Amino acid sequence: MRVGVLTGGSDCPGLNAALRAVVRKGVQEYGDEFVGFRDGWRGVLRDETVALDIPAVRGTLPRGGTILGSTRTNPLLLDDGLDRVRGTLARHRLDALIVIGGTATLGVAAQLADDHGVPLVGVPKTIDNDIPLTDYTIGFDTAVGVATETIDRLHTTAESHKRVLVVEVMGRSAGWIALHAGLAGGANCILIPERPFSVERVCGWVESRFRATYAPIVVIADSALPETGEITLHRDVTPPPGADPRARLSGVGEWLGREIERRTGKESRTTVLGHIQRGGSPSPFDRWLATRFGLHAIDAVHDGDWGVMTALQGTRIARVRLAAATSTLKTVDPALYEEASVFFG
Repeated sequence: MRVGVLTGGSDCPGLNAALRAVVRKGVQEYGDEFVGFRDGWRGVLRDETVALDIPAVRGTLPRGGTILGSTRTNPLLLDDGLDRVRGTLARHRLDALIVIGGTATLGVAAQLADDHGVPLVGVPKTIDNDIPLTDYTIGFDTAVGVATETIDRLHTTAESHKRVLVVEVMGRSAGWIALHAGLAGGANCILIPERPFSVERVCGWVESRFRATYAPIVVIADSALPETGEITLHRDVTPPPGADPRARLSGVGEWLGREIERRTGKESRTTVLGHIQRGGSPSPFDRWLATRFGLHAIDAVHDGDWGVMTALQGTRIARVRLAAATSTLKTVDPALYEEASVFFG
């Protein structure tokens, strides 16, 4: 078969491992030929391709980012987007397309498969881990590892200077990175978008820790907001045609640090991890997960099981419907947050 492959949305560690697995198994076991599209859906729209064979993926297992490049492009936002996608696939005589992406990229894939009959299979990746029906997504474990190591390092400097240290992590509409890294790193407060927070209560936890002669670490997701809704931090941008219109997030950590200092009199500093969480080599778990997703994705292609996504359920790789996996977001279970709250204050 002739199979197209793309990586869409934000980059994350493990994308190259998935590409490597798809190509290695596809070539070695099925005799497939692959066409790689540059920069996600934009490459399909513009018919921009790269050679994707075994030499192209050799040595990429530990490499971060994506050798194909990526953009937040949605072809269905363009009047002629669907026709351009179909035209590109036809010109390259492709039998199938493997789409590796997050909620937005896979949402487009679900529509193309179910509404327009495009033969494709999805692979879930996002450091936010917010895709339903899969326990984990590619990139999440590495991001948590980076955030946890940062928290570990900040404990010593917090103690040395008796400061409050606020750590802002990514997550968009879900608090998975904040919850996992905060719990693993021994944070004294974890704030997530699913649970609007009371600044007064946070300050109470901070003062409680200082009374115990312990400098606190506060971990906050970049889209967490206070109960009062008194701040406007999310900068809306005007995207170019076909680009993802989602707002850029950041700033709540700096705001909270200033509020804590103003209300408690305790010196506060904020560390914003930002894109550091996306960069560098994937963790062993992400390499393992991405490899298995890739192997099972090419099997789904040869089974003609269109409109499905690979998913980790326990230790088993399952297939779930893309439409079901992109119809909502997977957010933090309140019970999991309550577990972590034992360590607050």
